[in-house]
Amino acid sequence: MNGSTEQLIIRALRTSQGRDVEIFSFFIAGDDILKIADISRIHRDERLELKGFQRKEIRKHVNSIVEYLDNEAGDALFPNAIILALSPEVEYRQTRGRDPEGLQPTAQAGTLFIPMRSTGDRAAWIVDGQQRALALSKAKNKNIPVPVIAFIAPDLETQREQFILVNKAKPLPTRLINELLPEVDMYLPRDLAVRKLPSELCSLLNRDPKSPFYQRIRQASSEGSDESAVIVDTALIEVFRRSINSPLGVLAQFKGIGEGDMDTMGMYNAINIFWGAVKETFPTAWNLPPTKSRLTHSAGIRAMGTLMDRIMARVPSQSNAESMVKESLSRIASDCCWTEGTWKGLDMQWDEIQNISKHVRALEEVLIKLDFDASIRRLP
Repeated sequence: MNGSTEQLIIRALRTSQGRDVEIFSFFIAGDDILKIADISRIHRDERLELKGFQRKEIRKHVNSIVEYLDNEAGDALFPNAIILALSPEVEYRQTRGRDPEGLQPTAQAGTLFIPMRSTGDRAAWIVDGQQRALALSKAKNKNIPVPVIAFIAPDLETQREQFILVNKAKPLPTRLINELLPEVDMYLPRDLAVRKLPSELCSLLNRDPKSPFYQRIRQASSEGSDESAVIVDTALIEVFRRSINSPLGVLAQFKGIGEGDMDTMGMYNAINIFWGAVKETFPTAWNLPPTKSRLTHSAGIRAMGTLMDRIMARVPSQSNAESMVKESLSRIASDCCWTEGTWKGLDMQWDEIQNISKHVRALEEVLIKLDFDASIRRLP
């Protein structure tokens, strides 16, 4: 390590887990956390590649922690560990000397040397505890000793893996986890693994210029940054997951049988065919935000997902699939009240429909009946 680089030098315990990943445990002054660690905010770069993994600062939460730390009694207890990912450049020197007889060989004592550099170029990243770290930096008591667990993370993917697993049991925003999952290549608990494929499809649709959803999906990284991103990702992910897992879902036919591979491209093409037709059939409603169109509203997306399974089930895999879907949608277009009017059979104004199960089911039933009646009229 360059001797001219300012360092934080602390006593630490070292052990290893998993595939020989080094893990350290130590205490540092609360004010020092943000001097050695960056907060990797989730965002997408100019090429729409996902960067970072942390959500935005929750100011109310941070202020409540500061208030606790600065209480007049001065008896604040802070045993909650901050979890950091460390660059491989940190240096650890094991303490020399004989160990006492009977010492458990679970960890080794030594000294840890962490470079202290400017923001954006630091040698550590906060995996868990960003709100607490921010509060500690704002508290009057700058020297409160804070427990830290840190692990060596050679790349961003490792940091994301640990972020997802560490926060799995906590009430993190579902959309943040959904957007991070496609970027992680690791063994996941079953409940997260089931969510990964629909999330991957959603992210790909948002990045593909040929997709009807191109830059239209609102994900955690796009909050407040793109006015055209109006379709909430959770609604689409639910549509895809339901279609994949239902025996009657159009995407279920692309699941591998037994140990067979899943035809994800087949799923992707089916999604593009149906929703591309939706975009062309309802161009005005498709280009409006949910406040002005129930087609881009989560209720409309979920209901149209059910119609996707129904229409696509009778569309053969052939070159005229797109025209057949457009024809089916055009037959019911005049009865769809996405931006004005009253839905027949619902007796509800277009803007009265909300993203609640009762309204979504009712809208699904209306769309299915419209499609059925139109199909019957078409028969000779």
